[in-house]
Amino acid sequence: MAAGMSTRMRTERNKVLHEVCGKGILAWVLDACRQAGIAEQTVIVGAMRDQVMDAFADAQDITWVVQEPQQGTAHAVMAAEASLSDFEGDLVILVGDAPLIRPETVRTLLQTHRAEGAAVTLLTAILDDPKWFGRILRDDQGNLQGIIEVKEATPAQLKIREVNPSYYAYDWPALKKVLPRISNDNAKGEYYLTDAVGLLIEAGSKAVAVPVAEPDECEAVNGREDLARVTRLMRQRINRTHMAAGVTLEDPATTYIEHDVEIGQDTVIGPCTVVRGPSRIGRNCRLGPMAHLRPGTVLEDGAEVGAFVETKNAHLGAEVIARHLSYLGDCRVGPRANIGCGTITANSDRHQKYHTDVGADAFLGAGTILVAPTSVGDGAQTGAGSVVTKGRPVPPGQTYAGVPAKPLEPQKQNDGENAE
Repeated sequence: MAAGMSTRMRTERNKVLHEVCGKGILAWVLDACRQAGIAEQTVIVGAMRDQVMDAFADAQDITWVVQEPQQGTAHAVMAAEASLSDFEGDLVILVGDAPLIRPETVRTLLQTHRAEGAAVTLLTAILDDPKWFGRILRDDQGNLQGIIEVKEATPAQLKIREVNPSYYAYDWPALKKVLPRISNDNAKGEYYLTDAVGLLIEAGSKAVAVPVAEPDECEAVNGREDLARVTRLMRQRINRTHMAAGVTLEDPATTYIEHDVEIGQDTVIGPCTVVRGPSRIGRNCRLGPMAHLRPGTVLEDGAEVGAFVETKNAHLGAEVIARHLSYLGDCRVGPRANIGCGTITANSDRHQKYHTDVGADAFLGAGTILVAPTSVGDGAQTGAGSVVTKGRPVPPGQTYAGVPAKPLEPQKQNDGENAE
């Protein structure tokens, strides 16, 4: 469900398109479903729907349903009823603004639902701060009795810490039977999908509640503070995954690694380093501190990118060293090359990006400027402060220096120095 107005975000962009660690909020949810084995997805859109539909125009597994006007979660399902006319199976319903949901959680929800033969199965979580989540109602024996929304809850019910994050698996034929009975006679004048749970229980159908493994999965994005909190939680999850795979993060709290980043074993990442995806880092590399690797970066095994080095669409070969204050954009650097402090690839003329090649075992002196398109051959060198201009490459094995860079002439021997 992704039909909300995004009012609290104060944005002209649909909130489910805002990014968490380099990936849109809704994209996280859709990918969790795909990885859980759900082959067909129906996305319910409303406000700013063209933005959402355009963002996923290439997705072949999505059916779009427009909810207009937006009158609650059950109304959203009602809007999708026609598109599900030929469907008779189990229907997983998730909110589109909660990107922390994990594939294994969706898989557990569906597997439990089928194993129990339930009409409805929902995830619950016990939170220290239940906030605006609907509260889970149970009888004295602990049996699920229903869900009460915050605006309808009594003071005693508001003290309940077990909440409903709005992750459901329904038997679709059973849900269809109770949908017409859901009323909007409530404080918000909306049709609540939570009422379907109570109606199914009243009808004697089986309802099951499954505790979510990680309470953080309940976090949804409604405003900018939520977005920052969810991004922090996702970043921590990503960092834990890399550390468990053998990557050292010297200060995880200041290490920002986006999704779609591969990092090899025994790589060490220093504090205040940002790695954006898609990027691939090999084994035994060293990054940072305070390095910025932008999308398209590839570091082969043993490469080093140090303090205040920025890369973008850059392929650095094995054991390349770029330790200080450099910008390497739209380039390929051969193995064992040394990138001197302050070296940059001048890759843009404001209209177009151009490529630079640096060969294996090349040595670029401090402050070298490579004006693309250009190249420095295998084993070549540049003097400090050299400007290698476009169309004037440095041949393999040669030493160039100056502005513009030119080949260094061998020093002529002064005949007078050796006269007797």
